Amino acid sequence: MTQQSPRPQWWHHAVIYQIYPRSFMDASGDGIGDLNGVIQRLDYLANLGVDALWLSPFYRSPQADAGYDVADYRDVDPLFGTLEDFDSMLSGAHERGMRIIVDIVPNHTSSEHVWFQEALASPSGSRARARYIFREGRGDNGEQPPNNWQSVFGGPAWTQVPGEREWYLHLFDTRQPDLDWRNPEVLEEFDNVLRFWLERGVDGFRVDVAHGMIKAPELPDWDGSQEMIEGGNRGPMWDQEEVHEIYRRWNRVLAEFGHDRMMVAEAWVHPPSRTARYVRPDEMQQAFNFDYLLTPWDADRLRNVIDISLESYSEVGAPTTWVMSNHDGVRHASRLGLSRPGARPNGIDADSEQPDEALGLRRARALIMLTLALPGSAYLYQGEELGLPDHTTMPARYRQDPAFHRTNGEQLGRDGCRVPLPWYADAPAFGFNTTGERWLPQPEHYARYAADRQLEDATSTLELYRQLLAMRHNHGLGNGELVWQQSLRSDVLSLTNGDVTLVLNLGEAPIALPAGEVALQSVPDAISNGQLTGNAAVWLTTP
Repeated sequence: MTQQSPRPQWWHHAVIYQIYPRSFMDASGDGIGDLNGVIQRLDYLANLGVDALWLSPFYRSPQADAGYDVADYRDVDPLFGTLEDFDSMLSGAHERGMRIIVDIVPNHTSSEHVWFQEALASPSGSRARARYIFREGRGDNGEQPPNNWQSVFGGPAWTQVPGEREWYLHLFDTRQPDLDWRNPEVLEEFDNVLRFWLERGVDGFRVDVAHGMIKAPELPDWDGSQEMIEGGNRGPMWDQEEVHEIYRRWNRVLAEFGHDRMMVAEAWVHPPSRTARYVRPDEMQQAFNFDYLLTPWDADRLRNVIDISLESYSEVGAPTTWVMSNHDGVRHASRLGLSRPGARPNGIDADSEQPDEALGLRRARALIMLTLALPGSAYLYQGEELGLPDHTTMPARYRQDPAFHRTNGEQLGRDGCRVPLPWYADAPAFGFNTTGERWLPQPEHYARYAADRQLEDATSTLELYRQLLAMRHNHGLGNGELVWQQSLRSDVLSLTNGDVTLVLNLGEAPIALPAGEVALQSVPDAISNGQLTGNAAVWLTTP
């Protein structure tokens, strides 16, 4: 039975921009982006037309996994600034009509967190160890891991405590020990962490690894891999039923601060009907639609995932949340330029197939027109409004992703999509800062994607995004309704949402356009002799 959605809240239709702080803007000049850098670019973001900003972690951390190893959930790492800087950024965003979502990382802490240091210094069976998942090893002397689980980053998911029979679980890096979410002390601590940031005025939380916080009680062996199967993680460490009790509890915490605070789940589960369980009325408010992100450049498959998503989320009264790229995978402008457009390789380097950069950008510009024509909410990853590709030839010596090092390079990792943004074509580090320092190298061709050049070009990707976001807002597409239109070809999608019609040509041959006035087109040559050219899209309005 379909749940009746209450009066739409802001997250039902919002376009939310992901900021990866260390690569967004560096005000200090040390080569790592910071909160003052975000403050410097708030006007840019407001002029782009987004409704909210999601910031990846900026908490105190040894940065073993770029901040997703948190040592103190209630403070800002000096790399990024201070709590006062955070407050200034928050108020600056609010003054410009943008909300702030912060990342919360609850599956694991840093190994340098005071809790884990206390656990290592405490005996087996102690209260300190009970906050994490410690187990005795197998074998006569405990020399074998407690089970055969593998880390998402490669290698065993267990590390032995030196000189002991006990091991601790880490689904990711050894420096990211998993918490035991059946422990009441863990539950209470995170209730208070949420309250700390809510009291400062944040509008929501992106919940990292939302599907991984509860493991099957007996921690049984599992012979599957940690690769995603059909778009979702599988095994006794993922998507366990009890995880939903945590989010019902968090829902009540958010309600203490009114009814306009939200959570969005990073839950790599499949099919969409299982993802939708995270956004039932008493749990979270959004979940990333990774099935959409993973869909290749194919009209039938795109239409199918859109239909299934809308149906699944409608059944629980929640909005669908569309996303094309984030900090964990190759940017879609690069993926769409591959011989299998839309494939999701684990990184691209100089020895990999190199994407067709121009074709990838052309398709990316067409795909955003589909994405922003859909009802619901949408997430943009920083730099996609510039059309940025990955750094696809980054030498191995610069790579920092723990997945690259734990697999001896078999997984190239995520560094290619995390390269600092280009702001000024002719400045040091392309204007990322004034010193030229940068934590990852930028490819030279990023100059042509620089924001300053695009602001002066009426046909740029940046200008296309600005126009699409303005029109989406003015026509209420986020709160609208999708109606598919009959298409004359199997490689063409056509839909209406209110008074806007989208036509997307995923093929190579031109196709005649239906009646309507052309409002926006994905590229300057999208229309030729009254026909829509290949790998292009238009928005039409009723004359």
